[in-house]
Amino acid sequence: MNKKAIIVGASSGIGQEVARLLLADGWHIGVAARREEPLMALKATAPEHVEVMTIDVTKEDAGEQLLMLIERLGGMDLYFHASGIGKQNRTLTEDIELRTMETNAVGFTRMIGTAYRYFAERGNGHIAAISSIAGTKGLGPAPAYSATKALQATYLQALEQQARQRKLDIRITDIRPGFVDTALLNDDFPYPLMMKPEAVAQDIVQSIYRKRHVRIIDWRYRMLTKGWRLIPRWLWRRFRI
Repeated sequence: MNKKAIIVGASSGIGQEVARLLLADGWHIGVAARREEPLMALKATAPEHVEVMTIDVTKEDAGEQLLMLIERLGGMDLYFHASGIGKQNRTLTEDIELRTMETNAVGFTRMIGTAYRYFAERGNGHIAAISSIAGTKGLGPAPAYSATKALQATYLQALEQQARQRKLDIRITDIRPGFVDTALLNDDFPYPLMMKPEAVAQDIVQSIYRKRHVRIIDWRYRMLTKGWRLIPRWLWRRFRI
């Protein structure tokens, strides 16, 4: 196949599982995250097919580092963004809100924008990113998280429209999972309808191959979010979540 993909946020969870699946399908991949050790462990499984770089998406030079990783890999056909943080914040602790914004809003925009500009100059490419069903409505227990996920979904939609208007062959895939059993949900809260990262990763890879525009994982969450959208604002603010 000789296809090349960059996965940012590949040190654990969904990002790492997607990286493993792409490797098994014959892709050459570049993996990046803040923690280098798990990335090197992944590289050890297929040394000739994996390039590694430590990238913190909140740093101003993260976009430049992404371009360096692309050059090291010899190009990029797919950019997959799995980097993000999320935490319940019922007391609206300032540090939690700001760190979430820096990673999920500013860092997301920085990395997606870099990938988009690369593909625009090249003429084609595919951007896939994990947003969340949390962007469907404002969630009181996690204000910054739900707000940034709504931003991500809207940003991807805007880029999709822009690419079409500019006649750029850039495909956008917005992945919206529900609760996934990863380190992101480590606060001992009893989350319902929990999904395994391996199953979610398989769905993501198939969604990329099928060039889906938006993919809500799985059918239970598709039904849930459909119901959420029907709830009027006056009633939603009375919901206990």
